[in-house]
Amino acid sequence: MKKKMRFNTKAIHGGQILDPAYGSVMTPIYQTSTYAQTSPGKHKGYEYSRTHNPTRTNLENSIASLENGKYGLAFSSGLAAIDALLKTLSPGDEVISTNDLYGGSYRLFKTIFQKYDIKFHFVNMEDIKNIEDKITKNTRLIWLETPTNPMMNIIDIKSLAKLSKKNKILLCVDNTFASPYLQRPLELGADIIIHSATKYIAGHSDVIIGAIVINNKRLHEKLAFIQNASGATPGPMDSFLTLRGIKTLHLRMQRHSENAKKIAYFLKRNPKIGKVYWPGFSDHTNHKIAKKQMKDFGGIVSFIPKQSNFKTAKKNDVINLEKSLKYGDRISGHFVQGHIDTTSRIKKIDLVGNSWFINFNLSKRYKKYIIQKGSITINGVSLTISKIFKDGFQVVIIPQTLKLTNLIYLKNKVLVNLEFDVIGKYINSFLK
Repeated sequence: MKKKMRFNTKAIHGGQILDPAYGSVMTPIYQTSTYAQTSPGKHKGYEYSRTHNPTRTNLENSIASLENGKYGLAFSSGLAAIDALLKTLSPGDEVISTNDLYGGSYRLFKTIFQKYDIKFHFVNMEDIKNIEDKITKNTRLIWLETPTNPMMNIIDIKSLAKLSKKNKILLCVDNTFASPYLQRPLELGADIIIHSATKYIAGHSDVIIGAIVINNKRLHEKLAFIQNASGATPGPMDSFLTLRGIKTLHLRMQRHSENAKKIAYFLKRNPKIGKVYWPGFSDHTNHKIAKKQMKDFGGIVSFIPKQSNFKTAKKNDVINLEKSLKYGDRISGHFVQGHIDTTSRIKKIDLVGNSWFINFNLSKRYKKYIIQKGSITINGVSLTISKIFKDGFQVVIIPQTLKLTNLIYLKNKVLVNLEFDVIGKYINSFLK
């Protein structure tokens, strides 16, 4: 009887097809767009690389193997994978999503697919009743992240899987923050797994790539059709780099988790820190669930300084604040998360009642655009433009509504994060 591979072996050999040409151990980079045919329609399974490519096939098999899934699909980014999944929906369908999620997912939901009459509900999924209350006859998909980005909330996948199956709703888990090393949602009852493989799976900050893993053959056929028809597929070089990164996934995730634990406890003891978000703490709301459904608690830690306000923020430099999570080149203490889409100079901030009136100078990047009264979308959130100036505009923000929690000043510029706290900092420089 053939033994099943364990995870560490799968990371190196899982789903791999040895190169039939010369027996190459490492998957070759098939840098080709088309393939020779012996006669029209007769080929070796590959005819055009948007549809299939041998390097990509091995990547898709590898990721499916890591998640213990039957089918894997690779895309040109995590958002391209989400986009493909949402294209399986129809006008009038409804999606229930966690209210703490990656800003790019929120932007795609609200500014792209909502206008096609797909309705999105955003709820706190730590309490399953919040989800039950939003289920209707039109609900087709439940969307969750766990741990969530960036507040590290933990959602009970197994309980949600029971609820979704009871109501014949598909359950999709964005498993980016955990990776298949720490958590495998299909084993807990989920129907679909999404990855921004750019992050932990590829692991070296040198590729943008996404993936979907599923068990349902019919859904796989539908998604494969969309993958080919829409064309958001990764190239062979991207696929090769991701395959290379996967071979050390188990080692990296173990070390990420160990480092995050030390940093989390260090921050929790520090008098300058008000709150630390990490599911490994015994007092975390769903610590027991995290302990049950995850192998370890992951490599992401979020925190808020005690004096997190405009006055104190002016006194601190936020060093090397980046748009995305970084891994191999940031192990020495830089764990950053922020969804920063707008960098503009703020002229004035007025607080009137519960509203903030913020005057922006238009940065050079945006001066080519004509600003008109109405609204502007920043970070996927539509804001009212109340006034127009020669070189800028004024927006009205109600913090309680839009979750605007922080404005970080950086050398007379402001990085505006309209969805979440800006929580990434070099710890040593900040805590001096």
